[in-house]
Amino acid sequence: MIDTSAFQGKTAAYYTLGCKLNFSETSTFGKMLQELGVRTAQRGERADICLINTCSVTEVADHKCRQAIHRMVRNHPGAFVVVTGCYAQLEADEVARIEGVDLVLGSDEKAKLVQFLSEAWMGQSHEPVPMILRQKTKDIRSFAPSCSRGNRTRYFLKVQDGCDYFCTYCTIPYARGFSRNPTIASLVAQAEDAASEGGKEIVLTGVNIGDFGKTTGESFVDLVKALDTVEGISRYRISSLEPDLLSDELIVFCAESRAFMPHFHIPLQSGSDTVLKLMHRHYDAQLFADKIHRIKELMPDAFIGVDVMVGCRGETPECFEETYDFLNGLDVTQLHVFPYSERPGTSALSIPYIVSDKDKKQRSKRLLQLSDEKTQAFYQQYIGQEAEVLFEKAPRGKAMHGFTRNYIRVELPAHEADPSLDNKLVKVRLGDLTPDKQALRVCSL
Repeated sequence: MIDTSAFQGKTAAYYTLGCKLNFSETSTFGKMLQELGVRTAQRGERADICLINTCSVTEVADHKCRQAIHRMVRNHPGAFVVVTGCYAQLEADEVARIEGVDLVLGSDEKAKLVQFLSEAWMGQSHEPVPMILRQKTKDIRSFAPSCSRGNRTRYFLKVQDGCDYFCTYCTIPYARGFSRNPTIASLVAQAEDAASEGGKEIVLTGVNIGDFGKTTGESFVDLVKALDTVEGISRYRISSLEPDLLSDELIVFCAESRAFMPHFHIPLQSGSDTVLKLMHRHYDAQLFADKIHRIKELMPDAFIGVDVMVGCRGETPECFEETYDFLNGLDVTQLHVFPYSERPGTSALSIPYIVSDKDKKQRSKRLLQLSDEKTQAFYQQYIGQEAEVLFEKAPRGKAMHGFTRNYIRVELPAHEADPSLDNKLVKVRLGDLTPDKQALRVCSL
């Protein structure tokens, strides 16, 4: 039994590292605590509870997690510090050794965060502090629902968790467990709740969302069709979707749907079939190209973001050039470039060819330059056109931003920013690129 009175009047500080899924989960944790009477600490205010939701996708991410934990402990002396997320699952003992940490929750346990926090914080548990609660990967079974926006305009709906792919470079299946999902009916209900709160746009998040249905026997395309019927939600966006799970049926439906936007994010990782085989990816470059061509055939205005990893083991200079040439000739909009990072326990460590840090940086720089060229060329096609933009709340005195249906970032100058436009769909005429070339100006409302 949770003693809710003990939470009344307390404050909490939150810090999230990593993916949109983590941000969605943290937002949900915050909402759960708020319902118990816990207020989010203001900037500079000392919190009673600190929650750090961690990432472990790279060695740099691990380092950032440790820095964030130390900083939270330092900035909130005496607070009860909870660490969860992927780094907490993979390196629980290491996290527990950090001075000031009180509770470490693995991927299975965070679904009961409030219960475990109550037991540990209120002294109901006789376990030593810091307490580590973590299941082995094979025993991770829980699914923590999440549909929240936090301080954002868009909602993030968690539709799936875990992954069964076990790519050679990746630790995520070990951190998140096997693929699992809730029912379509429960997700539709969460989307309806978001609509009742005034939500206009929902982003579908997960670890491998195209694998939806492993738990319930349903399918991702059936989920998409069901969500499309929810009244009040004007826009849906699909986060990262594996190319081998991007079916033609899904592409056709999105092209004709009421609310699913012409916007895709598809991980490629490498344009070299040699490297894709070393990675144990589930497709080849031709399949990826076919998916892009099909999307553009049905949705010529679609924004397509692509994940690319550079410098992984086995990526010879020739293999990298294959990737560069492949992407250069592909009609995609933006590249998310990630230098390969050695992860303990992954099978990639047995691949003999190692790329130097210098070469990784040079390859990243070339692909980022290519990405800028592609994004700016895509944006320039729409200068002077009318578009519907969903504006997002801006800090006082700052420019206001929003996105078109096909994910073009739009900027309204600070002197024209109007708080009443937050979460409003507004028709605008698009102007020139901003000086940083990261958005299009609003020419007129």
